[in-house]
Amino acid sequence: MKKMLALLTVMMLALALCPAALAQSVPTGVEDGVLTIAMECAYAPYNWTQSDDSNGAVPISNVPGSYANGYDVMIAKKICEANGWQLEVFQSDWDSLVPGVQTGTFDAVIAGQSMTAERAEQVDFAGPYFYATIVCLTKQGSAFAEAKGLSDLAGGSCTAQIATIWYDTCLPQITGANVMTAAETAPAMLMALETGMVDFVCTDMPTAQGAVAAYPDMVILDFSGTDGDFQFTEQERAENVNIGVSLMKGNTALKEAIDAVLSQMTADDFNALMAQAIEIQPMMD
Repeated sequence: MKKMLALLTVMMLALALCPAALAQSVPTGVEDGVLTIAMECAYAPYNWTQSDDSNGAVPISNVPGSYANGYDVMIAKKICEANGWQLEVFQSDWDSLVPGVQTGTFDAVIAGQSMTAERAEQVDFAGPYFYATIVCLTKQGSAFAEAKGLSDLAGGSCTAQIATIWYDTCLPQITGANVMTAAETAPAMLMALETGMVDFVCTDMPTAQGAVAAYPDMVILDFSGTDGDFQFTEQERAENVNIGVSLMKGNTALKEAIDAVLSQMTADDFNALMAQAIEIQPMMD
């Protein structure tokens, strides 16, 4: 792990990134030319773990012999290539991602995180680097496979990943649903559906598309654009469908450097890259 540099050294070196760093009081994290990021490495197609460096995977620093790949890794590599940085990836549990940025353990989190107002109180966000529709997943042939809106899901058991807007904000909107204990990870959420522990789950479109590729017996329920969709204010919806890069509060120089790369990419660019990630994702256990 990189040690925190003295404040004066940080401010001087940060000038190489951006003149605005003169007023910055936190380290940029990339003074050594390395962008250290964290992700679960278990959240396909955003990120996953594999045993080799095929398809452009990169080593996971704290899990020797393992490699990270996925949409998040692809985005991180583009950011690093544009800024001349090396990329270092660490595996971290979902609940440890934001604290890791706050303490400077990681320079950034690129892990499929929604840019929610609650998270924005704890970290700064660069991006977005993806726009994701919120959907549900069920099994083909289930009583909910033909659902046209949230009201058609009444009476079903459901879950979503812990500490996500899917579990905390979306599932409570389904009147009459039996909301089960949150799943610790996205794979655990999908396994609960696949094994019949729940009738449906709530997630975002890329996760759902990746799930259908791995589990052909699953079907996506997309209510977007209808009265039966999840309801948010305009601002809430923007937060809930935009995926961003978490940074330490006040790390303006790093935010601007990352935004300079992401702002050159369109929604079509993001979608095309996500399609590549889904195509090469490993089969889920």
